[in-house]
Amino acid sequence: MTGTDRVADAPRRVAIVGAGPSGLFAAQALLSQDEVPVEVDVIDRLPTPFGLVRYGVAPDHDSIKSVATALARVFDAEHLRFLGLVDFGEDVTRDELLAAYDAVIYAAGASEDRRMNVPGESLPGSVSAREFVAWYSGHPDALAQDLAGVESAVAVGVGNVAVDVARILTRDPADLERTDMPQAVIDVLASHTIADMWIVGRRGPHHASFTTKELRELCSLDGVQVRVAADAFEHIDEADLDRRTRTNVEVLREAAQRQVPEARCRLHFLFWRRPVTLEGTDHVTGITLERTALDESGRVVGTGETSTLDAELVLRAIGYRGVPLPGLPFDLEHGVIPNEDGRVTTEDGHVLPREYVVGWIKRGPIGVIGTNKSDAAQTVRLLLEDLAHLPRDASEDAALLDLDRHLAERGLHPTTFEDWRRIEEAEAARGDELGRARTKIEAWSELLDLVALDRPGGPPTPADGIR
Repeated sequence: MTGTDRVADAPRRVAIVGAGPSGLFAAQALLSQDEVPVEVDVIDRLPTPFGLVRYGVAPDHDSIKSVATALARVFDAEHLRFLGLVDFGEDVTRDELLAAYDAVIYAAGASEDRRMNVPGESLPGSVSAREFVAWYSGHPDALAQDLAGVESAVAVGVGNVAVDVARILTRDPADLERTDMPQAVIDVLASHTIADMWIVGRRGPHHASFTTKELRELCSLDGVQVRVAADAFEHIDEADLDRRTRTNVEVLREAAQRQVPEARCRLHFLFWRRPVTLEGTDHVTGITLERTALDESGRVVGTGETSTLDAELVLRAIGYRGVPLPGLPFDLEHGVIPNEDGRVTTEDGHVLPREYVVGWIKRGPIGVIGTNKSDAAQTVRLLLEDLAHLPRDASEDAALLDLDRHLAERGLHPTTFEDWRRIEEAEAARGDELGRARTKIEAWSELLDLVALDRPGGPPTPADGIR
């Protein structure tokens, strides 16, 4: 066999930046086909895979989190590696990845939240729901949340994230003892009682994006009295509603009519309102809302009628947003990497060879976890078409950058899937001590100690790229 024949038969090397659902679905699609032999490296800044499945799905939703079990099977593949603690743009650049791999897939997700852009939004007590979710999900970057003095909380937004934060704040903390939520978080939730929880939306209940299952669960919590503003159901023509929306409206109506004796908490749904100002001087004390309506073109407009709610905590849950990746083009208006069905393009639409995108950084923060599977399959189909026609001779193969050696020369030693298994075992052991199946380890120091065993150079440090 000639050198050229050998190279022609050799697997193509593909890097995936991001070990969340979209990245792992892309890896699954690559490794389940037999058109083009591939070797896949999944790179992530964290020592743990699974992204939002681990750090964005509410701990009390075990059925959704079981997706991680299915995704973990991807790592059983012979030609797949996990490289944790590698920060794209800092530890390895775009040019270096393109020099080391035949193709690169970016699966970076959407790591920022949209802002309300109202006065007072920067006051302490004004928090993004994304940050709050990261805290109760045990993300190592999350800031500890202080609920001292919080009697009334407001979630601005009418999607499942607002439902999640409202449920965690109003649920009996004893119910959370069975979850993998960090014990420190449960202790904070158990030591503070929220008397009033508000969910605020600028449109009506028939415009909300709640999924019925999550909405019904929230409205059925023990000890929680649901209240829905009387004007919520005005101007709703149920004949025009689809099945999900009609059911959601029914759930809200029924919940508002149900009386809960000696309720420990009141859950208020306030529709047709938008935030105008967060009140307070050195901390949030309230939120001023303006009544809204639809104009003739269907746009939401203010009516000038305002009211103020007392609140010590305001959580904005109005959507996530992607952030630029170092060295890559970016569409600032839509918060995505510009692309044609997954092929990365310049801002003016020219396709960039060998670079691809999947997930929220491709299409924006829409869809559920399962949406990423078909999305990744679309991108992978194009990538395979391109690889099949990508020439490579022996000299080009020899020129591929040895990424492992390159990182080692910088003093970086990526974690492996076996390191992740070590973290899993430690979390199971911690859970066993507390009478739970598992308890998350949320501290960077503990995670790094666990993955430092048998690693050259000892544990990584913040100087090694952990931020």
